[in-house]
Amino acid sequence: MKLEQLKELIRVLEESGVEEIEVSSWGRRVRVSKSGNSYLHGATVPASLPEAAPAAVEPAAAEPGPAETPKNGKQMKEIKSPMVGTFYRAPTPGAPPFVEMNADIDVGQTVCIIEAMKLMNEIQSEARGRVARILVENAKPVQYGQTLFLIEPY
Repeated sequence: MKLEQLKELIRVLEESGVEEIEVSSWGRRVRVSKSGNSYLHGATVPASLPEAAPAAVEPAAAEPGPAETPKNGKQMKEIKSPMVGTFYRAPTPGAPPFVEMNADIDVGQTVCIIEAMKLMNEIQSEARGRVARILVENAKPVQYGQTLFLIEPY
């Protein structure tokens, strides 16, 4: 199952009163459940998951709203989680993070990984700018639609 199809299943589940969705295709079965009993059969499972690494994370209480205006006068852009899963800043244990605070990023650049149902999903930036805030700690769970990064656009 492709990432876009998985995102669509999660979106349908979130927007409906349904508690669980199950789809079978080509010998693989995906079940997405609000109760947390989600699993994927026949998928490749990575040998190891990235371990927690020190992260430069701003406290959530200090998080500005999306309307906050940075020095350049443009509204902050949010990079949000497209799914429920575990947030990882680096591709493998011991590797440097994809992005750091104050780093310049381009559209399409990978900024993190979210593990969902034992699949590693690279999350890419949809904005060009500077990483103003990293709002999630490494190896912590994230929710669908949760803001992960704030980007000060150029």
